[in-house]
Amino acid sequence: MNNSYKDKSWFKYLSNKYVWVLLFFSTWMIFLDNYSYFDHRILDKQINELEDNKKYYQDEIKKDQENIKKLNNPEEIEKYARENYYMKKDSEDIYIIEFQGDTIEKNVSK
Repeated sequence: MNNSYKDKSWFKYLSNKYVWVLLFFSTWMIFLDNYSYFDHRILDKQINELEDNKKYYQDEIKKDQENIKKLNNPEEIEKYARENYYMKKDSEDIYIIEFQGDTIEKNVSK
């Protein structure tokens, strides 16, 4: 009985030149090409991050535009200056009350 490799079904597939071409082509496209699958995954992640950043900055622009519209009113300018820069009139005193947990405690070296 002659038990040669040529009679096996797996040998028929491996000896087929089209199978080798297909394996080479798929390996090349997945791993080695400039437009490989892995490069596309990295680029897709970067695109998603940039789209998230774009949405964030567009929201920030809208908030800033609303603040600019508010600051066209002199009363709003005064309110903004009092709240953010602790400005006061000459006849006023300002007391800043800080609650525990509102600020970061400074480490004092001993």
